[in-house]
Amino acid sequence: MERGARERVMEAFRGGAARVLVTSDIVARGIDVQHVNMVVNVDMPRSVENYLHRIGRSARYGRKGIAINLIGSEHDALCLREVEARYRMTVAELPMDFMNYFAASTLDAS
Repeated sequence: MERGARERVMEAFRGGAARVLVTSDIVARGIDVQHVNMVVNVDMPRSVENYLHRIGRSARYGRKGIAINLIGSEHDALCLREVEARYRMTVAELPMDFMNYFAASTLDAS
């Protein structure tokens, strides 16, 4: 994407005109957008550090946020295990009734 188009997309996202942004690791670092409450990793990043930068887009400025990782390959599973080991944490599996959490949080936000 050309720079001008990329800047217009980012401005729309920052301003709330665009509510979803699909991107790559290029935007994992260096963007400052306040109201991001969810990051979905369609594929796992190439490095543990990039994972932290990606999910760090959510829950900034004292807000709550969620990161969802779609694990579709052995490589993705290995990356997730590396993240868990590096940061001494466990990434929980998304429960089957996860949509109930979104419905409840939407009601709470009203």
